[in-house]
Amino acid sequence: MLCGRGPRVMPDPALSRHSLLGYEVNHAARLLANALRERIESLGVVPGQFAQLLALYETDGLTQAQLCERVEIEQPTMANTLARMQRDGLITRVPDPQDRRRSLVMLTSRARDLEPDLVAAAREVIALATQGLTDQQVETFMTTIATVIANLDKVGIDAGADKEGPP
Repeated sequence: MLCGRGPRVMPDPALSRHSLLGYEVNHAARLLANALRERIESLGVVPGQFAQLLALYETDGLTQAQLCERVEIEQPTMANTLARMQRDGLITRVPDPQDRRRSLVMLTSRARDLEPDLVAAAREVIALATQGLTDQQVETFMTTIATVIANLDKVGIDAGADKEGPP
């Protein structure tokens, strides 16, 4: 028995984790997140806040629901992330003048001041990740991954489900 889980089952030798798209994409995503973390944590930002900041740099004053839609994560995860961002002085919430029941998420001046450094960090990570690739290879990869995402969206795979493990 291994770790109390029952008899050990030998893996199918024809199926390596490195042959699984989900495994490889997840591995790359973790490496990208770690590289980004190394560059931005001294700024008081973590990778889990990065997509929200980018969305707000594009359009400040979104509602939480709009941010969820743009960043493609679920409401509970967004609520926790925004609470941390507010605590860290990156955002404030102001009443929506069109509907006082909602709040608009606004960047603070601190978050605005961080934008050039955050963008530079992201560009550095992208440069490291794509080193040795041609512009055409990067463009093909981006087109391919967009197609994979669109295919999974079509069949209702929830990207924001925060589930464990790639297929």
